[in-house]
Amino acid sequence: MNIPDKIIILDFGSQYTQLIARKVRECGVYAEIHPFNISKQALLSFGPKGIILSGGPSSVYGKGSPHPSFDVTRLDVPVLGICYGLQLLAYHRNGEVDSAAHREYGKAGLEIEFHDGIFKGVSQKTQVWMSHGDALKVPPDGFEVIAKTGNSPIAAIRSEDRKIYGVQFHPEVHHTPEGRIMLENFVRDICGCAGNWNAASFIETSIEAIRKTVGKDDIICALSGGVDSTVAAVLLHEAIGDRLHCIHIDSGVMRTGESKTIYDLFKKHYHIPIEVIEGQETFLGRLAGVSDPEKKRKIIGKAFIDLFEEAAINMKGIKWLAQGTLYPDVIESVSVKGPSATIKSHHNVGGLPEKMNLKILEPFRELFKDEVRAVGRELGVPEWFVDRHPFPGPGLAIRILGDISEERLDILRKADDIYLEEIRKAGLYNDIWQAFAVLLPVKSVGVMGDERTYEYTCALRAVTSVDGMTADWFHMPHEGLAKMSNRIINEVRGINRVVYDISSKPPATIEWE
Repeated sequence: MNIPDKIIILDFGSQYTQLIARKVRECGVYAEIHPFNISKQALLSFGPKGIILSGGPSSVYGKGSPHPSFDVTRLDVPVLGICYGLQLLAYHRNGEVDSAAHREYGKAGLEIEFHDGIFKGVSQKTQVWMSHGDALKVPPDGFEVIAKTGNSPIAAIRSEDRKIYGVQFHPEVHHTPEGRIMLENFVRDICGCAGNWNAASFIETSIEAIRKTVGKDDIICALSGGVDSTVAAVLLHEAIGDRLHCIHIDSGVMRTGESKTIYDLFKKHYHIPIEVIEGQETFLGRLAGVSDPEKKRKIIGKAFIDLFEEAAINMKGIKWLAQGTLYPDVIESVSVKGPSATIKSHHNVGGLPEKMNLKILEPFRELFKDEVRAVGRELGVPEWFVDRHPFPGPGLAIRILGDISEERLDILRKADDIYLEEIRKAGLYNDIWQAFAVLLPVKSVGVMGDERTYEYTCALRAVTSVDGMTADWFHMPHEGLAKMSNRIINEVRGINRVVYDISSKPPATIEWE
């Protein structure tokens, strides 16, 4: 995709790296994450208007700590170093980093000495979020101190003539209220980005890129039933029209009515041809006896590919398989975007088997979920669909811990239906990023009537989030939880106990598997 204004973020292992990208994009500027050890040639090939160095858990003096192979301050491109990024600037410019400094975690009061550059329009005293062990003791050559806190006399620095800035705090997090202003000052004023990255511009450039990439080839679009693949299909149809062949596979691990909903939306609302493949036998047969979550994901991914490949054989001219892969899927599935570890595999990520004759097309590979929703609205996808909660590609298979069976699927579907129905009735659906039920491989003793029961436990999960990279548990009203629990236990045969998950991400993930 040809984007003239681009900010490159070098990842040094910070848990907030993805959030930096999100916040920069909110400023109307496209940002992309790359590993710290990218080559100088590769970095410059992107034509960045600015570079941001993320934070990270390492010490610049530590053995094996991440260091670029070149000095980023000598590229004649504006640079902003955040936390570890600030210390890295100092390390390479004869500054001094104190590894025995007073550790600082949490909120701090920042006092600003120069109200221009990144601090233009920021209050003289403002709250920031600190998360560091090492601290800057002596500023690097040619830099001046522009802000301080009670524990960090050097909390921000700049080399104004070279347009290089460094901050010890994290402007990207919610707990730095004026951080958005600081980032916008950097990318818009200092880097000179136009700020025209939005849904409309994405659609325009994507349609052009899709047409150029696929030429006169036909495309199969894999419709999972979720927002991502649906919006991707609508975008692809705008680009190539009837050369798009939408296929939805009913895997047997879908929610109640999922396949009918997606079929009706495309056939009746968009009048886009769609074929539904009945794949329940294939999926459930391969999943039989499998309880390991990674094996489930890989089995499901391969089953999807096998059925799509089989369908493509009967379609003349098909050379591409389109998927709704998102940026968080990519980041969480591979460890090449910096030193962070792989969290989980994702069946939409990682390419296709060599024997498969289809090439992958992922128009949303660099987008976050809320950006996809914005694209959907711009394309006229109904609001009720755009605002649906995310649903994982592996479906209910990763919400049933342990073996998959028709009986357990039926139990979970009914519990999940009741849960979401009660959330909607309470007017809470749009306040929640994602809500779902999980069936645990745990049975406990209960009493119904005068009889002893020994049935499954159901866990309810609801989280708030912006992009799925981090999440907090939703504080569900107690009376609502009581009603949900009562209905599930009374109406779903096989469940006699309901629990509510109050784990945040991190350290937990949103899905249980």
